[in-house]
Amino acid sequence: MHAPRPLTSRKAGALSGTIRVPGDKSISHRALMFGGLALGETRITGLLEGEDVLATAAAMRAMGATVTRDGDGQWRVTGVGVGGLSEPDAPLDLGNAGTATRLLMGLIAAHPFTAFMTGDASLRSRPMARVTVPLEQMGARFVTRSKGRLPLAVIGTATPTPISYTLPVASAQVKSAVLLAGLNTPGETSVIEPEPTRDHTENMLRHFGATVRVDETPEGRKATLVGQPVLKAADVVVPGDPSSAAFPVVAGCIVPGSDIIVAGVGLNPLRAGVFASLRDMGASIDEVNPRVEGGEPVADLRVRYAPLHGAEIPAHRAPSMIDEYLVLAMAAACASGRTILRGLSELRVKESDRLAAIAEGLTACGAIVTVAGDDCIIDGTGTPPKGGVTIGAKLDHRIAMSYLILGAVTEQPIRIDDAAPVDTSFPGFADLMNSLGLKIAAEA
Repeated sequence: MHAPRPLTSRKAGALSGTIRVPGDKSISHRALMFGGLALGETRITGLLEGEDVLATAAAMRAMGATVTRDGDGQWRVTGVGVGGLSEPDAPLDLGNAGTATRLLMGLIAAHPFTAFMTGDASLRSRPMARVTVPLEQMGARFVTRSKGRLPLAVIGTATPTPISYTLPVASAQVKSAVLLAGLNTPGETSVIEPEPTRDHTENMLRHFGATVRVDETPEGRKATLVGQPVLKAADVVVPGDPSSAAFPVVAGCIVPGSDIIVAGVGLNPLRAGVFASLRDMGASIDEVNPRVEGGEPVADLRVRYAPLHGAEIPAHRAPSMIDEYLVLAMAAACASGRTILRGLSELRVKESDRLAAIAEGLTACGAIVTVAGDDCIIDGTGTPPKGGVTIGAKLDHRIAMSYLILGAVTEQPIRIDDAAPVDTSFPGFADLMNSLGLKIAAEA
């Protein structure tokens, strides 16, 4: 347990300046894992040094990889080869890292040893059955709490079997877990997804030398990995995390007079749905200096304030912005007219029930919000809600950050009861936002 760290956000003037957000969390996790499986030394620049990613680094060390940080912030990983991980001496504590947990379950499943995994209260409440089901088809076994929850034991198999698995729900984490189990599995392992999800795993596997095919089929997008490749060390430059960039971008969109630049943001089309959605609402977001870094499209985002209007955000966009709906809802609460966010069932099983967090928190702030099935309807008046409330973060970093952004435009301050979880994905969040002109402060 940690001591709560309350923060309060107050109304700010026009924002200005240039910032760089922390490295992409999804890519950071994968860089450490694939570097830990590759032969030779992988150098990683721009790694997100949040608690979630550091948990992955610790887990890879515990299973035999060498992971070190240089004084200049560059990370070095010396791998053990595909199939070379060793049984950890102690349980792997993943903290709040859901991505790390699910991907590591896949890695471990195809190794002939047993590993125990646990995490914080939030992670221990999250369902893991969607991962265990396909991995059990490949030969692994799991012992879990009820509903597939942590703590759990992964009992890996010495004779993994390749499968072709169709995702029942779009999930990059489940897809990646199956493909990672396929690394140490003979033959070809395939995952079919009805809705395309982020493809960092496929991109980075190729970067390290694996053969991955992607085909469009009548059932959906099919990713196929040729098993037991020789992965070779490959340097990785981690772009700015689009999920983290969404917070200053929304701030620039809703605070009158703002003109900011968020530099070096990863713009993988399967991750950039929030920026498309904001543009649908009338936001002024320009891509400057587009380039490719580490196999991923990157650009600097110039964001200027413009009045927002309501829009209907389609369900098919959800996989490309599943972590950004909370902060998008803050923008919708400041827009004029009705915004409908469709297909949000996945928000109910994130670090917290984020759909409830949108409805309850915005309603408390004075906004008009309706939840109809898996859709969230926000009726904006063209002016921000009044604020003046304390929001319970529920150990969820994105709840905390989203409402701190909203507090920059509400007439009355918004207080977050505990912002400590922000360090899992965005260390230094308050200071970086304040450098643009926000007014986020700890209580005296």
